[in-house]
Amino acid sequence: MGIEAAQAPAPASPSSVRRVAANPLTLWIAFLVVHLVLGWLAMHGDGMGLGDVYLVYKPWAQLAAQGTSIVGVQADWVYPFAALVPIMLPLLAGADNYVGGWLTLVLLLDAAAFAVLIGGRERRRIAAAWWWLAFLLLLGPIAVGRLDAVSVSLAIVGMLWLMLHERAAVVTLTIATWIKVWPAALIVAAVIALRSRWRILVTGVVTSLLIVIVPLIFGAGMHVFSFITAQTGRGLQIEAPVSTIWMWQAALHVPDAVVYYDRDILTFQVTGAGSVTAASLMNPLLAVCAVVVALIGVRAVRRGTPVTRILPELSLALVSAFIAFNKVGSPQYVAWLAVPVVIGLVYQGRGFRTPAILVGFTAALTQVIYPYLYGWLLAVDTGMVAVLTVRNLLYFVVLGWAIAALWRGKRGAEADGDVLPEHAWPFRAPKQEPSGSPVARL
Repeated sequence: MGIEAAQAPAPASPSSVRRVAANPLTLWIAFLVVHLVLGWLAMHGDGMGLGDVYLVYKPWAQLAAQGTSIVGVQADWVYPFAALVPIMLPLLAGADNYVGGWLTLVLLLDAAAFAVLIGGRERRRIAAAWWWLAFLLLLGPIAVGRLDAVSVSLAIVGMLWLMLHERAAVVTLTIATWIKVWPAALIVAAVIALRSRWRILVTGVVTSLLIVIVPLIFGAGMHVFSFITAQTGRGLQIEAPVSTIWMWQAALHVPDAVVYYDRDILTFQVTGAGSVTAASLMNPLLAVCAVVVALIGVRAVRRGTPVTRILPELSLALVSAFIAFNKVGSPQYVAWLAVPVVIGLVYQGRGFRTPAILVGFTAALTQVIYPYLYGWLLAVDTGMVAVLTVRNLLYFVVLGWAIAALWRGKRGAEADGDVLPEHAWPFRAPKQEPSGSPVARL
């Protein structure tokens, strides 16, 4: 026994584990395994993880390729015009292979974002990369089965480039915004947090104009802006946080509280006493919350809080507000939260551990809801409504954490030794303006 114990291999030391985890080969193998698992679940798992891809995106792409009906040009559309590009690209693999083409597109875009993230092998970037892979697994097939996957990968690249290649970063974020609107929250955060805010605004506006010119040349007219108003009059989607009230009413068989399918929007919605009024109030509430969060961000800037503290927390607060006060609650919206968390882990390390855990848990609950047990939610099963309630409450917890962290401002940054000081960034610090200039004073 003693001889066997003496010959037993010593356990791996923490330093050796970290070396293996930081090895590029290990990281890329993990990346491929995660995406193979997600692809298999999307294609063969229960539910309709790729439902939008072959039921919605593919017909849009085919009609556009035929010139029959180009959404955003010849007809109103719920998405910004640039979304047509990633929707049509999978047709290069052939109509019969559209799903495979879509998954390949997402894989390549995620790989590009992953390569930028792990560049330089800095410790916090490696930790953020492992968190992102874990997050994708926790979120499940929806992480690769929606248009949001394209915007998320572009947004990660844009935010990581922001301190090193600002113009390229803003162009990337603007393109992502013209695919799905939500990255506009990241641009707003950058405008508030960075001293080069006017340059960021000009770059974003010029990029937007160049994108809009394309459909206008082909006679799109006001169709190109239809995504702004297309969802204004819609009802409450069943997964939205505000809809939880009526989902519980439907589960408890309160009269008039029912789940129904909206064939115009192609989503399941819930209705009941007061739901129409609530739906009409959500956009104003979202706007008010966004303004309040932005003002708290301005306050943090004026107090001299480091950009490494402001940018991730303000981004997280704005993005989570976009979800928490949205009357649309599609499951893929959780993927948006990955971007500010990745940036927060890169900038702050352990200082961003709490939202990283909360967002991961939110993703896991979302995978339970969709696609596997979505039928139970449509049947308004009380157990599934309870899961949905916890998931929706987590949005507000994440929002509350981000606002509180942002409000603590400079004192919180000074007390948190894990926040990366500006002079030690793994990026090039932004150009310092003279202390007396209007830009420096905000």
